[in-house]
Parts: sequence; structure tokens; C-alpha cells
Amino acid sequence: MLDDAPKPETSKSSARHATPTVALALGGGGARGLAHIHVIEVLDELGIRPQLIAGSSIGAIMGAAMAAGLSGKEIREHTLAAVGRPAEALGRIWGLRPATLAEAWINGFRIGQFNLERVLRAFLHPQIPDRFEDLRIPLKVITADFYEQCERVQERGPLYPALAASASLPAVFLPVRIDGRILIDGGLWNPIPFDHLAGAADITIGVDVVGRPTGDEGAIPNSIDSLYGASQLTMRAMIALKLEQCRPDILLQPEVGRFRVLDFLRAKDILDQSAGVRDDLKRALEMRLSGKADGQE
Repeated sequence: MLDDAPKPETSKSSARHATPTVALALGGGGARGLAHIHVIEVLDELGIRPQLIAGSSIGAIMGAAMAAGLSGKEIREHTLAAVGRPAEALGRIWGLRPATLAEAWINGFRIGQFNLERVLRAFLHPQIPDRFEDLRIPLKVITADFYEQCERVQERGPLYPALAASASLPAVFLPVRIDGRILIDGGLWNPIPFDHLAGAADITIGVDVVGRPTGDEGAIPNSIDSLYGASQLTMRAMIALKLEQCRPDILLQPEVGRFRVLDFLRAKDILDQSAGVRDDLKRALEMRLSGKADGQE
């Protein structure tokens, strides 16, 4: 005989606190975002599968890999194989060149602006599917609308154009057209999209890989370092304003400041330098999980 009587609300609450859910926001920061791999590995180690992932720029790319079902270990191994070895990385880039002069003419000569979707297809793990609907974890990809000057969230349809748009750093990669809109790097509008996790889980985690310039504070930076530092300054201001309005339950800031946006060939150095975030996450989760278990917020 089935018991159709409603269950006491307290039992639901106890169950929720016994196994709290997690939602994850992975921020933008170019190569510095390889530090996200540590966060994914720790969640794997603890047996935690996010209810939702939101990502900007490199955070969207790493989030797509996790949402596709790849483990942190698999993402690490593939990343080090694809970009951690200069010869392998250059070989993949060489394979992206136009096959003929006619193809180059049709696509247009764009000095310093690469088609990021082609780059992603050459470098990302083959297990990442073509469409959002085939991901195992819901994913929100943050992009910025160039002409409307607003945020646009991609969460259905073709995946690779959305990832390319979210990571299309101006002057380096071509903007992407989706549904008639011209989209660029989502990290320029929303560096850590933890606001898109509201109500999705018991514990929200935001990972900040914007970094800060390092070195001799009395030295005048060169033009390249000034450019990177200016982008960090702008994103840092946006993050500060967001944190005044709402905060994730856990905010992580890996040590990535001394790396540049395009330092992908230094993948191993980035992972070595940022490894401390693993213990930061474990401690923060232990505190939160014990608080949830005690029924505390």
C-alpha cells in the first residue's frame, strides 16, 4: 500500500542540509583561467557535481569541459598536451592556416584577428559536444553585445559559437554573430558571473582569475603590460561593484596575477603557481558544509 500522506517539511529540510547542492561560476582572465582546473579537480575529489555552471570567457570554456562530463584530471591532461607543449600547440595553430590563397581571400585578411571558433575546435577536447542540449550539466555562457552594450546569456543551441563569442578578446579574435547580434568577450561585461547562480543551489562558488599586476611597483610598465593591467583594472572595478550588491557563498582568487592573458604556453607554470586554491576551496567547503549540516546559513 502506497503512503500518499504529505511528508513533514522538516524531513525535506534535513535532507537538503545533509547533501547541500553547489553551483559554480568560473570567471574570465585568459590563460590565468587555467587555474579553474584545480577547482574542478577538487569538486571531483569530493564527489560534488554542480547543479549549474556559469562562465565568462575562459571560464565558459572550462565550464563547457566540465559540463560535458570531463573530469578535472582529463581536462588537465588534455590542456597540458594541447597547449603545454610549444611544438604541439604550434602544430595545431599551423593547421588552422588557409589551405589556399583563394580561401584566405574569401575569409578576408584580418591581421591580428583570428576566428576563435576554429581555434577552439582545434584545441578543445573532442568530448565537448556541438550543442548545449548535449551537455550533462546546465551551462550559461556569458557574452557581451557590442552594439547594444549589454550582456547576453547563451544557454541553448550551437555551443562552439557561444564559447567563441564569450572569449573573443577584442583586437585578438573576431567578434561572433549569433542570432543577428555581434558578440564579444563576456568577461568584459561580467568577469565572474556568480549573479547567474541565484537560487540554483545551496552553496554558490565564484572563481576570480582576473589577477592583479605584479612586480616592482616603482617601475613604469611597458605598453603591453599597461594594456593588460588596464583590462585588469576595469574588471576589478566591475567585480567590486557586483560584490557590494551580492556575493557568492565562496569566492576564490587563485594566485595568477603575474601571468598574461595569452600565456597559454605557460600552462604548467600557471597550474603550479595557483595550486594553493585547492586547499582554499576545501577549507571553505568544509566550513560551509558543516554549517549546512548544523542547519546554519
